[in-house]
Amino acid sequence: MKGQHKEVLFGLYNDEEVLMSAIRKANKQHLDIMDVYSPFPIHGLDPLLGLEESRLHVVGFIFGMLGTLTALIGISWIFGGSLMFEGDWPTIFGGKPYWSLPAFIPIIFELTVLFCAIGMTVVFYIICGLGFGVNNPILDDRITDDKFCLAFQTSDLETSAVDNLKGFFKSTGAEEVHTRTI
Repeated sequence: MKGQHKEVLFGLYNDEEVLMSAIRKANKQHLDIMDVYSPFPIHGLDPLLGLEESRLHVVGFIFGMLGTLTALIGISWIFGGSLMFEGDWPTIFGGKPYWSLPAFIPIIFELTVLFCAIGMTVVFYIICGLGFGVNNPILDDRITDDKFCLAFQTSDLETSAVDNLKGFFKSTGAEEVHTRTI
């Protein structure tokens, strides 16, 4: 939608419970909710909006296994004694064998956690569109502070439908109703 602008009608709420009841009412009336904004995560909001569970934990597992594999291959290459690698610096430490798995557990654990954390962060930013140079429109600055927002896209709606949405906001306890082009 680059270059296209959307008209958005949104209502601001002071309490998350009032917002949740407004979402329930919107679902009963089969209104097409564009998005809901909140200054903090709200338990039970995902099922109301019909959102699926995130698969970010699968990405974390894959990156964690990549970290584990990187650590094992790196250790095998550096310390030698492996069937796969000849070894670069086979050094005996205190009488231990060249390739001693219990001695390498901290290194394996740290690389697993590092790869998992960095990989999940990068994938999260890519999926959410939060990279460098991305300009995400903000409906209202107070949404990140203390207000809860329910938004409807009104670009393709007739004036009567927009008026019905404004009436919906008033009936559900919205403190303020605004229109913004994003």
